[in-house]
Amino acid sequence: MKLTIFLRPFAAAALLLAATFLPAAAAPASSPTTTTVADNPAAHPNFSVRVVGMGAPMLLIPGLTCPGAVWDETVARYQKQYQCHIVSLAGFGGAAAPASTDSLLRNVRDQLLTYIQAQKLNKPVVVGHSLGGFMALWLSTTRPEALGPLVIVDSLPFLAAMQNPDMTVAMARPMATSMRQQMTGKMPVAMARQMSATMMTDTARISQATRWSTASDPATVGQAMYDLYTTDLRAELGRIKQPVLVLGAWAAYKDYGSTKESTKAIFERQYAALPQHRVEMSEAGRHFLMWDDTAWFLQQTDAFLKQSATARR
Repeated sequence: MKLTIFLRPFAAAALLLAATFLPAAAAPASSPTTTTVADNPAAHPNFSVRVVGMGAPMLLIPGLTCPGAVWDETVARYQKQYQCHIVSLAGFGGAAAPASTDSLLRNVRDQLLTYIQAQKLNKPVVVGHSLGGFMALWLSTTRPEALGPLVIVDSLPFLAAMQNPDMTVAMARPMATSMRQQMTGKMPVAMARQMSATMMTDTARISQATRWSTASDPATVGQAMYDLYTTDLRAELGRIKQPVLVLGAWAAYKDYGSTKESTKAIFERQYAALPQHRVEMSEAGRHFLMWDDTAWFLQQTDAFLKQSATARR
């Protein structure tokens, strides 16, 4: 597997591993208690859902190779105020791979929208990290009336245009195809650990992240990467009417010449068409902001959710 050759050109950008074969951070020692709700898992074969807490609905979507356990600490924070619906995608973090990877992320999108409707979730808050942040945007551009406020954690509406704003899907497709073709086997442990270390700082979490990454199904990860690189949501952002908080990371890429200002400019450029949004940049956190700058992440999210709740009354 020669995935490394595709990663180096993106190392200087703050969102590098939103679209690479990357793991999530480790979960807390104990997981929040699951709440029993009626569900039909056959209706969403591309993901499973664990429900925790009581209150207004909140949907939490992890990033590439992550199980839903990456949100355990976030769920512990909000489960007394929200009924948290925690998504784990098939093929990631040791979960069984989907029967087919055709139209993978589109199928996830459609099944999530069906789940929201079947569960009668009234404009749920959606919190998404990396791939999950992209998915939150896609859900909202597809059915703006179905969702509530969005919290987007280190993600973009068109990853391939991260460095070149003139990038198109047609231009990105050959690179995306090559990346998908390279995903022919499990990622080597040493490579997975090295990449994990660029995304978080805690050594125990790096170890857990490495295990999740190497346990993920290569074909599923490859197709998810392809879908991320060949789906451009920028022109659709104007359909999103609810408020959106975008949280960005940049500190891990100082050595490549990135600054807080230059990275924020990437976010602002890509989200320019989004009517109600605010971009906030972490000073020191790496890609997994909910783990690497937890206090800041929760402070930003708390304030945003409080403000959004007040505005909806």
